Amino acid sequence: MKRKSIAALGTALVAGFMSSSALAQVSDNVVRISILNDMTGIYADAGGKGSIVAAELAAEDFGGKVAGAKIEVVSGDHANRPDIASNLARKVYDAEGVDVIADGGSSAAALAMQNVSREKKKIILLSGPATAEITGKACSPYSFHWMYDTYALAAAPPEGVLKRGGDTWFFITADYAFGKSMEAEATKRIQAGGGKMVGGVRAPLDTPDFSSYLLQAQGSGAKVMALATAGSDTSNAIKQAQEYKVIGPNTQVVTFLMFINDVNAMGLKDGQGLISSTTYYHDLDDGSRKFAKRFWDKMGRPPSIVQAGVYSSVLHYLKAIAATNTDDADKVAAKMREMPVEDGFTHGAKIRADGRLLRDLYVTEVKKPEESKGPWDYWKIVATIPGDKAWRPVEESECPLLKTH
Repeated sequence: MKRKSIAALGTALVAGFMSSSALAQVSDNVVRISILNDMTGIYADAGGKGSIVAAELAAEDFGGKVAGAKIEVVSGDHANRPDIASNLARKVYDAEGVDVIADGGSSAAALAMQNVSREKKKIILLSGPATAEITGKACSPYSFHWMYDTYALAAAPPEGVLKRGGDTWFFITADYAFGKSMEAEATKRIQAGGGKMVGGVRAPLDTPDFSSYLLQAQGSGAKVMALATAGSDTSNAIKQAQEYKVIGPNTQVVTFLMFINDVNAMGLKDGQGLISSTTYYHDLDDGSRKFAKRFWDKMGRPPSIVQAGVYSSVLHYLKAIAATNTDDADKVAAKMREMPVEDGFTHGAKIRADGRLLRDLYVTEVKKPEESKGPWDYWKIVATIPGDKAWRPVEESECPLLKTH
């Protein structure tokens, strides 16, 4: 399925890039961006069609053209299946003339597409997946990890919870790459802080009924029930935990990856007080609010962290094409790493050799119903972790690209 960009006018944001002359170096005179993610399933609200809109907004900032070439946004649904994702990536790179894949969806699907990207020497911009393997042992000179990863997301919640006496933990973990990576990273921090793991279970992706897992967590006697899940799995688990009275004075719930869409789905009554982390919130500052309004005008709601990441990463990619006067993947990837990332809600962030964007991380708490001042006013920012502190240190990385820098 295809959807062409309808942008007509550029903005001052990228006016300096639009003066480049038309280039024979842009293959077939079209820059094609393919949004490959989950369009209809568990992560459709966080990514889905909203990621297409986000990419179109980035194209709109360039007036629909870059380096004299037309910008076209196309899309595909991999349904979170690695085999489908791999085949789709191969198809769009080989048969459809796609220059770059964006979003990526779930971690397992993204890792499969990253392998194809490396093989084909084509760029992939990942804002949906969380596994830290993307910039770890699976790192590639053609891949970029934009918004969050399991290393950073696992850092903030354990420290605060352990300080409040939450020293015994039970994990309900999504049974695929993201969940396993998140649990492993969080466990290191829990144990380093003096906490203890007392049990855990694996839950299949898109689990409708968490009752058996919740009762196991309750029966373990753990003071903390940790959810290494995402999307509707997280909101369903929390709503059912309230229903079964698992959450109470003796047990608290910790989430590591929560989309603003998840808070909307569960409501403030069930979600109040939940701690998580993010690198984008639509009400964080003026730049965030400005982008959110543009997205809201088209989608009727604010963007998720994933959709904001699609906009930011595609915009930076287009800037790199404008700066190099080519869509050659090696030259564009090198320029992306060279230039600081600058947009309405990202300021001077650097991309490391492993493709990790070193942006600030914000610790969030879901507001109480009485604290919310209007629709989608769900989070308060309780702490900021600077970009040079949030991500895995170079000396701990398994990425060979970092060993040569």
